[in-house]
Amino acid sequence: MNKKLKVLLSGGGTGGHIFPAIAIADEIKKRFPDAEFLFIGANGKMEMEKVPQAGYKIEGIDIAGIDRGNMLSNLGLPFKILKSLSKSKKIIKSFAPDFAVGTGGFASGPALYEASKLRIPIFIQEQNAHAGVTNKILSKKAKAVFTAYPKVEGFPTEKIKFLGNPIRENIVSGMQETCQAKEKMGLDKDKLTILSVGGSLGSRTLNNGWKDNLENLKEKGYQLIWQTGKLDYNELSSSLQLPASIQLKEFIKDMETAYSAADVIVSRAGAIAISELAVAQKPVLLVPFPFAAEDHQTKNAMNLVEKNAARMVKDSEMQEKFWNTLSEICENENVRKEMSENLKYFAKPNAAKEIVDEIFKVIK
Repeated sequence: MNKKLKVLLSGGGTGGHIFPAIAIADEIKKRFPDAEFLFIGANGKMEMEKVPQAGYKIEGIDIAGIDRGNMLSNLGLPFKILKSLSKSKKIIKSFAPDFAVGTGGFASGPALYEASKLRIPIFIQEQNAHAGVTNKILSKKAKAVFTAYPKVEGFPTEKIKFLGNPIRENIVSGMQETCQAKEKMGLDKDKLTILSVGGSLGSRTLNNGWKDNLENLKEKGYQLIWQTGKLDYNELSSSLQLPASIQLKEFIKDMETAYSAADVIVSRAGAIAISELAVAQKPVLLVPFPFAAEDHQTKNAMNLVEKNAARMVKDSEMQEKFWNTLSEICENENVRKEMSENLKYFAKPNAAKEIVDEIFKVIK
């Protein structure tokens, strides 16, 4: 390409939308170091902070989703949509990108809709097994739709490219031998180790599940790396007397070592978490967050359960089923081996690279 490449990206609201967009930008930048990038985000949302931290420019638009809890607050929504469409159009006309990539979230709707109207090629990256409303609408205009699951309802089948979710590079490159990782974390290399992750804020459901089963854990002699999240850490650390075999952590920076040390993982079923778990290839028990938009975490989990790559316990069934389901995995090495093997189907360690390959196939 003789002229400088210009790339527009949009996606946000949650890390699950923001980090894939940043990973795609990083991959393009590797190939075209002098390329120009511009993100469009929603004012007041986390992308306005995270994108500049990653070294990219971002412009904000005033857009929000439907507030189902307070319908009166939606009266101004049509005005916000019109205003955000108008501002997106101005930004895009001024920037004149060669193509645009949307990863979902409020801002990507107006940004990619206006880009398509200006005849700029658009591409969608959908992280979940259930398509978000914004991405469903945009997919009709998209050149391709990149997914983390082979079938996603609501998208034209011929446009789907099952390439996975871009995940952190250190997860792909940093996996270690299980025994080595256990020793690095100060754990007994010969004892079965469970890793529990509930996202950056943590999961009260998982935290309560462990509190209820501390005696079972001690009796079995299992080790637990327990990421509590910010909300419950202080209360749990001050109220529980825990043996050295149970490590309580508010947040885990070195996730690649934690994944490596685990023999079994217990996790929520967010899209990026599942993509990382698939690359880690450790047997997993998923407890989907039931209030995620359109219950997409349950749909994510079911895709793995149907391929016998994971087990699932519903949030509402934790007290009756959590320990028994976990025990079935922990006590049967053949079950664990089979689940790890089946996770390979969903493991896409080169997702960002393959997505960018496809984009350039189309725009060339």
